[in-house]
Amino acid sequence: MSKNISAISTATGVGGVAIIRISGDNPLDIAEKMFKPLGSILVRDFKPYKLYVGEIDGGHFTDFGMCVYFKAPKSYTGEDMVEFHCHGGIAITQGILKRTFELGAIPATKGEFTKRAFLNGKMSLSSCEGLIDMINSESVGEVKAGYYLYREKLTKKIIEMQDKITYALAYINAGIDYPEEGVTEDNYDEIINSLNLVKSQIELIISRYGKGRKVKHGVKVALLGKPNTGKSSLLNGILDYDKAIVSSIAGTTRDVVEGEIDIDGVRFNLYDTAGIRESSDEIESVGIKRSENLLNDCDVCVVVLDGSKPIDEDDEKVLEQTKDKERIVVVNKLDLQEKPHIDGDIYISAKTGLNIDLLKEELSKRAFGGKIDLNADFLTEERHLFALKNALKSIDDALQGFSVNTADLCAIDLNSAWQYLGEVSGETANERIIDEIFSKFCVGK
Repeated sequence: MSKNISAISTATGVGGVAIIRISGDNPLDIAEKMFKPLGSILVRDFKPYKLYVGEIDGGHFTDFGMCVYFKAPKSYTGEDMVEFHCHGGIAITQGILKRTFELGAIPATKGEFTKRAFLNGKMSLSSCEGLIDMINSESVGEVKAGYYLYREKLTKKIIEMQDKITYALAYINAGIDYPEEGVTEDNYDEIINSLNLVKSQIELIISRYGKGRKVKHGVKVALLGKPNTGKSSLLNGILDYDKAIVSSIAGTTRDVVEGEIDIDGVRFNLYDTAGIRESSDEIESVGIKRSENLLNDCDVCVVVLDGSKPIDEDDEKVLEQTKDKERIVVVNKLDLQEKPHIDGDIYISAKTGLNIDLLKEELSKRAFGGKIDLNADFLTEERHLFALKNALKSIDDALQGFSVNTADLCAIDLNSAWQYLGEVSGETANERIIDEIFSKFCVGK
């Protein structure tokens, strides 16, 4: 049995309700010493999963709240658990938590409740990753991508693929050990077809990483152009508040100015950059260099042209630098020139807000190659991508090996593929990976 751990599971600060959670071998023993039920039922006789009203001992004070008992294995951690639901507030929650320590509980570490759930077989490792992704979400897209992992949808696919590999290994071993049964290398078509199916499934999941990364981390959008084309005004117009300083003086923006906006449930990270041009100003030159670096790192670049003036050498330079990027050419200042003589993708007025909504729609299309479906199954974790790529290589090696090697050598590659797939669910993940994942959690989860 494991020691009792205790922590505050709600956010620190003032609130209506706070929750102190205890999990381990005998949390009811602590609850008996801390909770006085309002009715006649004793704590030791509490029915699981039912809230009881009463007084909570906070050491130097008493609070009026509720207590609930979760009986193993039907609890979040898979262990016996108790929760105190008290009034929110720093002094109250800290006092009750301290009292649990005085009665034998030890402080929970980051993510220890969820780690115990994983170790007790209540959740896969990828489900735990989905949970922390949901907690840290800043957009609907991030919530849905995290929920996909949390509800074990990826793990189920992994297990299905592992089952096909297990069958292939069993078939090969049967051919080696019992050739008289007719299982030989001459009739491995069934295995090869099954492995090709696994290969195609892995490739499909991997292909969704690009979009998944953008859904989880946000789409990076760089606003580029020579000075005084209206990039800062455009940033303010997209965000619908004044984030960047706007001035008619060229070179006002000397460093990257950032802002965030939600478009169709996805977070877009916008970067208003220093105007790209030759400059003798040392400080402005540093900002220009950062703008050029951002160009290489962004998902979509928006090149802003001044529609009230002809294109010049500085404009041409920016257009040349961005020609191979996912790019939207925006012609600005329609308020000054109603019919600009410049070719572009979208014509706007950052000052009046004309066609800003059209630009937002185009940003979403360019980022995802069309309208994004947030209900799709996205691959969002780099760790999963690495493991799946290794599994894919092992499957490829096995398939190629069937034509040139003996089946027992191919089995080595299939075992490797099975192990790599297990890293996603956590079945074969090492301790370092597990510890790293749970270090991202807050203490109370």
